[in-house]
Amino acid sequence: MNDFKSIEFVDDKLIILDQTKLPLEEEYIVTDNLERIAQSIERLEIRGAPAIGITAAYGLSLYLKNKNENIQEEFDFAFNRLAETRPTAVNLFWALHLMKTTFEESIDKTNLYEILLKRAKEIHQDDIDKCEGMAQNGLKIFEKKSRVLTHCNTGILATGGNGTALAVIKRAFENGLVSHVHADETRPLLQGSRLTAFELEKAGIPFSINTDSSAAYLMQHDKVDLVITGADRIAKNGDAANKIGTYNLAVLCNYHNIPFYIAAPTSTIDKECADGGKIKIEQRNKKEITHINNHAITKEKYDVSSPAFDVTPNKLITAIITEESIHYPPYDF
Repeated sequence: MNDFKSIEFVDDKLIILDQTKLPLEEEYIVTDNLERIAQSIERLEIRGAPAIGITAAYGLSLYLKNKNENIQEEFDFAFNRLAETRPTAVNLFWALHLMKTTFEESIDKTNLYEILLKRAKEIHQDDIDKCEGMAQNGLKIFEKKSRVLTHCNTGILATGGNGTALAVIKRAFENGLVSHVHADETRPLLQGSRLTAFELEKAGIPFSINTDSSAAYLMQHDKVDLVITGADRIAKNGDAANKIGTYNLAVLCNYHNIPFYIAAPTSTIDKECADGGKIKIEQRNKKEITHINNHAITKEKYDVSSPAFDVTPNKLITAIITEESIHYPPYDF
């Protein structure tokens, strides 16, 4: 049973479940400070493309709460600070630009904070509704009771609602269509073994954690019926950027003739981006690979390659599930 939320707004404060502490500790960050909110996104205390966008919308509103002078400059400062936190997830920029439009329409109004806060809450509710739509549409991909493999975390912790890919899995389980979930541990920050496992346990869904490099073994031994992941940015042609390791899964699915699905809200589709080659890939701090929980596991002086995301070509994607429908190739959003 779900008894937690990734984001809440209560008494003019943003409440964020610190995902870096899960699953061993459930601690919450309570703040109305712009810099602290921006840091929570950068540190992955809050993560997942939809959740990042919602957090930024609330952060922008809160920053302008008691600002009465140089409003345009103050807005630009907050907008730019939040925009620089994570470059790949399109929902961040989608939400910020919605907030910018509302700001420009209301800049001279005395209740500017209330107007911006109302918009942020609408963005939050919109994601809750989109999650519900994806969960319901996703039922259509199941032809039998299935063993599902998923990557990273795509549930409540990644969104304002019940999730993207994990919401589909949960809804299918409730309808007797999922027997077991294989959760990729998702190196280097272990969002699968820490966060997805946490959510699956809460939901009472049978699961096991596997190393990312075990996915091929599971498929080779007929233990996976389909794969569902989320996405952080989907190009107009259907190429999709998601947590590093997703492309590996798509290639493996292609070889083993296993369906590979992506579940993401339409806000994750970047119609201004022609193809995956145009997607900027975030490079993370090398310490995320050389250390686990601040404990060194190799020499810090070693060179490290640490892309946060990879791009799966559209030809490897069986279908893309959104709140509107299930989209099949050829993709042209």
